[in-house]
Amino acid sequence: MTTEGTLDEGEVHDVLRNERRRLTLEELRDNGDSLSVRELSEQVAALETGESPPPRNIRQSVYVSLHQTHLPKLDDLGIVEYDADAKRVTLTDRVREVEAYMRLTTGGESGSEPEPELGPGWTRYYLGLSVVGLCAMAAVALGVPVLGAIGAPAVGSVLFVALFVLAVGQSRSGREHGSDREDADRPEH
Repeated sequence: MTTEGTLDEGEVHDVLRNERRRLTLEELRDNGDSLSVRELSEQVAALETGESPPPRNIRQSVYVSLHQTHLPKLDDLGIVEYDADAKRVTLTDRVREVEAYMRLTTGGESGSEPEPELGPGWTRYYLGLSVVGLCAMAAVALGVPVLGAIGAPAVGSVLFVALFVLAVGQSRSGREHGSDREDADRPEH
């Protein structure tokens, strides 16, 4: 088990890029920092499938991957203490290093204390721009006086520029918060 110094950024990203490891840490934090592997695998499987209880084959798959891959990795990094004989997992204080990154990537959902959202709700901005664009183009098509006089190409150009500005803003915001999510959506089961 590695407990000297702090985790480097690459190790933290390696832990967090896998959904099952993220769910494992969240479930441990939400359930008193310690669970049996059976309880943990049941809860992670339920979150992954959205079913409670989750199907038996999924529970088994989660149990095996936690036991053979994810828990030993987290134990080696000193984030959890994994007693393979007792089949018990306990968070260590080192989880705080990982939770700081989890708050950045999940908007503060990790841990028992509420955290302020660190980034804007980009989905809402894109949705808002889409609604405005749809209404503007409908107004042009219906000949609403101001927008009808401007014409569809001009309205479309303004919307395209707004979309571009929004995308640049999101990109710059992501760099300021240090989020590099290129591999975040690729599961490692």
